[in-house]
Amino acid sequence: MHFQLTDDQRALRDGVRELLEGRFGRQALRAALDAPGLDRTLWRELGEAGFFALRLPEAEGGVGVGLPEAVLAFEQAGRVLLPGPLVATHLAADARVPGAATGEAVVTAVQGGLVEWLDEADVVRGDASGAVPLRSVDPLTPLHRVPEGGGADPLAVPPTDLPAIPLAVLLTAAEQLGSASRTCELAVQHARTREQFGQPVGAFQAVKHLCAGMLERVGTARAAVYAAAVTADPLDIAAARLLADEAALHGARDCLQVHGGMGFTWESDVHLHLKRAWVRARRSGDVTESEEILAGDLLVDLPGATV
Repeated sequence: MHFQLTDDQRALRDGVRELLEGRFGRQALRAALDAPGLDRTLWRELGEAGFFALRLPEAEGGVGVGLPEAVLAFEQAGRVLLPGPLVATHLAADARVPGAATGEAVVTAVQGGLVEWLDEADVVRGDASGAVPLRSVDPLTPLHRVPEGGGADPLAVPPTDLPAIPLAVLLTAAEQLGSASRTCELAVQHARTREQFGQPVGAFQAVKHLCAGMLERVGTARAAVYAAAVTADPLDIAAARLLADEAALHGARDCLQVHGGMGFTWESDVHLHLKRAWVRARRSGDVTESEEILAGDLLVDLPGATV
């Protein structure tokens, strides 16, 4: 069997990449670091392009495509480190929250005791009462912590066939995949151009092994994420989440190693990918939750096993 993107899917992927790289390229990324805050103009442009309404029926003003296409779009958002509560707003558009589909409203949600972009949000899904600000490791993802016992997330029961929590996990995994793919590219580019002892550092075996490992993890994660987008099975989504988190986190650390000391400087973008990957790994439940889902499924078939 040949698992390939259709012509329409490739066109969507390339169109989203062109839009995001043109509107939020490296210069815009660095500018956002100097002036933190959500770019409302960009948010509305995303809405006009249909980013938040990808899965809404055309009769309701949406694009009318499926989950695989949404995953392709979120993968591109992860590549450029696009800031903002993208997943929450996309799911809110699917739940018909007014203004979410068009980008007129910024929607965030309480997940795992944390809420992103609370001060910028027009709509908060869940109880964020008493939320206190945290110093986020990612300068482009402001965080608040919700007191214990609060924050029930109404996104768990949206008007869709698939519960929103697995959806949020899958779309987050797609962002992680995009980030992992980009750090792999950055590592290879640096290995080809940076010279030591009269030759590119990519000629050294240790660097080759790092780049090869990154490429392998990206390929494995992409296969898992794309497969989960097709099956929409919670077990497949849990597996995709684990592999995508590993690709993003491990890949960013290896990319730092390839860059050497320069990778740790503020002028480099590599550390931004690592910091965003850390924050995403806490979204919609942590990695342990996905591990428990998979472990629980394995125990079902074992005689005498209890969960």
